[in-house]
Amino acid sequence: MKSMTGYGRASASFGSHTLTVQVRSVNRKTLDLTVALPGAWEDLEAAVGERVRRFAARGKIHVDVEFTGDKGPASVTWDEAAATETFKRLAAFAVSRGVPFTPSPELLWQLLTSQRKGADLPDAEAVREVLLAAVEEALHGFAAMRAAEGEALLVDFIGRLETLSRHVAAIAARAPQVPAACRDQLHRRLRDAGLDLDPGDERVLKEIALFADRCDITEELTRLRSHLDQFATLLKSGAEIGRKGEFILQEIGREVHTIGSKANDLAISQNVIELKNELERIREQIANVE
Repeated sequence: MKSMTGYGRASASFGSHTLTVQVRSVNRKTLDLTVALPGAWEDLEAAVGERVRRFAARGKIHVDVEFTGDKGPASVTWDEAAATETFKRLAAFAVSRGVPFTPSPELLWQLLTSQRKGADLPDAEAVREVLLAAVEEALHGFAAMRAAEGEALLVDFIGRLETLSRHVAAIAARAPQVPAACRDQLHRRLRDAGLDLDPGDERVLKEIALFADRCDITEELTRLRSHLDQFATLLKSGAEIGRKGEFILQEIGREVHTIGSKANDLAISQNVIELKNELERIREQIANVE
């Protein structure tokens, strides 16, 4: 299991210069990748993206590449005039198309990065091998952090799955008593209402039996146990669980809701509330899993 939150960094020397790669990510339902390279190296973006996809299938991932001279970061500057001109043209284009233009810090960063310039910036092909090796190294660190956080999430999921199973077991233990309780309650209500009905009348008995049968949650419990088993198997599989896990949790939630609606029993309702609370916590956590 891998978390979608991660960070990796690597540096490499190129002559008297230093090339630094940073990879960071947060959760996202799909893969949302941005790569910030010096303008003259834009042809390498596809190769960088291809390597990122070997390590991650989901998440909002940003790769930043810096190239600094022997004088350090100060040798790298922004072409502010070019960035400002690009910003103005982008704003004008948005206005001409009737699109609200609200620049974000991320957009400004990308504009500046695209206009980054440094002393003696080498040709893209000359730096390709060194750059991609640094990207690979940063991605290995990035993947290690995601794996470590994923292991912590796995332990949390296993504990919460055990909690779900305990509540389901409590509901299953109570469930056989519910139809009989429904029948007794209906008989009592008929007596208390003073209606001119014969409690032994076959039609009355049939209606009571049908109503009591609607309180039977055997099928829902069978499906619920099956979904919990599927989720447990998925956790043990070591595969990417994000999307499939979200689907199974949705099915678990559907069965829990149905049980709460049908059973009409205080003890079962209390367990249903706890199940829903725990499911919500799991949903929040699984949003961070690839």
